[in-house]
Amino acid sequence: MIIGLVVHAGHRERFAEAARTLTGVSFSWAVYESEEQIRDRVGELLATGGLDGLLLGLVPWSRARDLIPAGLPVAVTRSAALDLALAWARARGNGWPATPVSIDTFATETVDEVAAALDLDRSAVATLPFDPEQSLAEVVRFHRARLDSTGASYVITVRTGVAAALDGRAAVLHALATPGTIRADLHELALRIRRRRADEQRFAAAVFRSPETGARAALRRALAEVPELGDAWMQEHGTRDVVAFAPAAVFERFTRHWVTAPVSWHDATERESGPVGAFAGFGIGPSARHSVSLAEQAADRAERDGAPTAYLITDDGVMIGPMGGAGGSPLTYTYRQHGGLEELAGRAGLSPATLSRLTALERSLAGRPVSPGEVAEALGITDPSGRRLIRKLTEAGLVVAEGSTQPHHKGRPARLYRLAITAALAASRAPAVSSPDGPDGTGRVAGGARG
Repeated sequence: MIIGLVVHAGHRERFAEAARTLTGVSFSWAVYESEEQIRDRVGELLATGGLDGLLLGLVPWSRARDLIPAGLPVAVTRSAALDLALAWARARGNGWPATPVSIDTFATETVDEVAAALDLDRSAVATLPFDPEQSLAEVVRFHRARLDSTGASYVITVRTGVAAALDGRAAVLHALATPGTIRADLHELALRIRRRRADEQRFAAAVFRSPETGARAALRRALAEVPELGDAWMQEHGTRDVVAFAPAAVFERFTRHWVTAPVSWHDATERESGPVGAFAGFGIGPSARHSVSLAEQAADRAERDGAPTAYLITDDGVMIGPMGGAGGSPLTYTYRQHGGLEELAGRAGLSPATLSRLTALERSLAGRPVSPGEVAEALGITDPSGRRLIRKLTEAGLVVAEGSTQPHHKGRPARLYRLAITAALAASRAPAVSSPDGPDGTGRVAGGARG
């Protein structure tokens, strides 16, 4: 496994120390000395190829996120509440007053939490949360203004260029992520990569359906010549179908990550009539039998479209399709049991795809409350992202607080929440996009591109 690390030159040793505890992992480095170099360094790292994942900080992520391939697992490491508390402790050790002070990059709630724990005057703490569009010059202007208005004698920052830009006007404490924080992010990323590899090896099935009975043999011959399906085992099924079995990753490559549907071929006896189109369905389930059943449902759905296309149905209730031709037409997410997801997602400030996955998670939980960390693990995101997601769901009334639990003797209790998306969907008066030909007769669409 190869993980790329994007770091400032002054922090390389800190990241190297954190990485020493990982075994079976090698690292490729993109080291920069100023923020202007980030995009070039990240581009050079990605051009080497072979990366299984990428770890970088908030600033590198904001500067180069458009360069990162969509399918590459990424972890964004950021300074935590502990790192801010340690910076304040260093200030007190230097004999400086805890306040007034000017702080950048940390989220407002993190500053609130640490200030309350240290019993500090929150009104004397100026805070500039991180914004991806924020330039270093804007951060420096913020600190200069607060230094002038509050008389603060020092700044707590995560931005490496702040100290030089302030030019000795105030003392600067760097609240950088500790090796422990970085180590946790690296371990989480490595586990996510391993889980993804395991998911790609899950058994999957595909049903390719010829438009008429006599074309099935030609379809099978055409599929046998497709390089991407070289590892798939095929057999004829029924009167028009060819069933293929392979790891899910094989079909994902074949469809270009479930975007395109190369399901047409030239029949040797009818070359002058143009290509013959087929319908395709893909199924990913816990067993071969279940995968074939899902693939048959997906092929039925593709055939009802009346044009050569493909759908994917997974065992957690998500349908992806219709998959376009070589141009890759937009995908839609279909939930077989829910409607109104698109409007509800907009109201909550989430993508329909994310809310679809949360709805599937709610069904699997069967009413059991979960912590933000469990939600993050289920969705394959970081713990901070899981907490932000819970906050959004709380604001939209899509979760209900259910007390807390303390799984370990040490540390703070974890708050528990019960997902309430299904109830919100049932109460919604917005009309669902539906058609009578959905896979379960509802055809309700939750919309949105795959994310």
